[in-house]
Amino acid sequence: MVSLTLAASTAPTAPRVPGLEVSALGSIEYLAGWQLQRDLHAEVADGSRENTLLLVEHPSVYTAGRRTELTDRPINGVPVIDVDRGGKITWHGPGQLVGYPIVKLKEATNVVGFVRTLEGALINICAELGLEAQQYCERSGVWIRDEKGDRKIAAIGIRVARGTVTHGFALNVNPDLRYFAEIIPCGLPDVITTSLEQELGRSITVQEILPIAQKHLQEALIRVIA
Repeated sequence: MVSLTLAASTAPTAPRVPGLEVSALGSIEYLAGWQLQRDLHAEVADGSRENTLLLVEHPSVYTAGRRTELTDRPINGVPVIDVDRGGKITWHGPGQLVGYPIVKLKEATNVVGFVRTLEGALINICAELGLEAQQYCERSGVWIRDEKGDRKIAAIGIRVARGTVTHGFALNVNPDLRYFAEIIPCGLPDVITTSLEQELGRSITVQEILPIAQKHLQEALIRVIA
C-alpha cells in the first residue's frame, strides 16, 4: 500500500478533479520516484487506487530509455539510470517540472493519442504563461518553432502496461540547460533545448507554475482516463 500526502510542497494547487488524485511532492530522488511509480501502477491497474498524477523535481540525473546506445551516455559524472520507458536518453534536474500520470486509459492501445493529450496540456500551460508552443508531428514533445528555429521545451516518454501509464513528461522551467549539451537529447542530434525562463526572458520557478500545470493536466487527463 502506497501512502501519499497530497500537495506535499508548499505551492498552491488547482481545485481537485474527481477521479484523479494529484500529489505535488517537491524534490525527490529519481530512484525513489520510480519505485513510487511502480507501487502506484500496481494499485491503479488493480483498481484499488484512483488514477494519480505525481508532480516532482529531481536532483540531477540522466535516464536512459530502452533504445539508448553505449555511445549516448555522458561521462560528466552525473548518474545515469536505465529505465523501462521507450526512447533514448534525457536529463532531469532542478528547475524542471516532471509529471508522472499513473493513470488507466480508456483506450489502452492508443498510446500515440495519449502522448498527444500530454502535449496539448503542456502547450496550454505555455500559452497561459504567454508563450506559443506547438506539437511537431514527426517528433514527440513540445516545441517552440519560429524564425530562430526549432527548440524543444518539453520531453515525453511513457510506458503502458495493463492499460496503465508510467513515466511521463518533463517541462523545462528554469533548469541549467548545459546538462543537455552532454547528450543527444531523446536521440535527436539537431535539437536545441530551451526553457520557459529563456523563452519568456524573465525569472520563473517550478513553484510558480504548479497550479497552472495542475489545472491544464487535470483538464486533459480526465478526458482520457478510465
